[in-house]
Amino acid sequence: MRRLFPVTYETAPDAREWSLDELADAYAYPAPTPAPGGREPWLRANMVSTLDGAAQHDGRSQPISNATDMRIFGMLRALADVVVVGAETVRQEGYRPARARAEFAERRAAAGQAPAPAIAVVTASVNLDFSLPLFTSPLVPTLILTGAAAAPDRISAAEKAGARVVIAGDGAGVDPARAVRALAGLGHTRLLSEGGPRLLGQLVAAEVLDELCLTVSPMLTVGDAQRIAGGPSVAVPRRFALASLLEEDGFLFGRYRRA
Repeated sequence: MRRLFPVTYETAPDAREWSLDELADAYAYPAPTPAPGGREPWLRANMVSTLDGAAQHDGRSQPISNATDMRIFGMLRALADVVVVGAETVRQEGYRPARARAEFAERRAAAGQAPAPAIAVVTASVNLDFSLPLFTSPLVPTLILTGAAAAPDRISAAEKAGARVVIAGDGAGVDPARAVRALAGLGHTRLLSEGGPRLLGQLVAAEVLDELCLTVSPMLTVGDAQRIAGGPSVAVPRRFALASLLEEDGFLFGRYRRA
């Protein structure tokens, strides 16, 4: 791996393997900003896209990823308090609970974090399979973000399965800004979204996304796969600034922050 941006005098020009600590430092969350009742939340998203804009192949992101992308994926989870994901992505990707990683235990303890991040599933219907490991064997209880109009029997089923239900919307859907505030109120201020495209589109439209970690895969898939963000277009394109860019084996790993 090599750093393409920002380039400093100390930057090694030759590609080499980075340690997990080096990666964690490169992707560290910003220093906390004090806020009434705690620290300001910071929401980043992590997505992968092919050269022709596909976020998936055959409905899954794994075919367009590689080992380094998955290494960064795991490292980003290890830095987060909570991983926010859409219900359809949970179904398609076969989501499992986040695991504790010994190599990050000291870093998480020093930051006052639980051994592993919680998974927060965004769902209007709460139509989920509660027999999955995400609900039966999480190290940290799984969260369900839903609206006030969600069916009471589905909420009851979620709570019976051990999930914590968080109401983050007045109607059937979830208000992204309210969801971020609700998670921060639970002490989760280092937020990571792993999609899918519909959820990311909602976060962008609501102007709550602070950072995008984007892997550009050197692949072409054609087809009609989704882009990394879906939904109605915003009135004015959101401008983000490049914070860092790494490269390995033709894959580009960029970080973009709200301009």
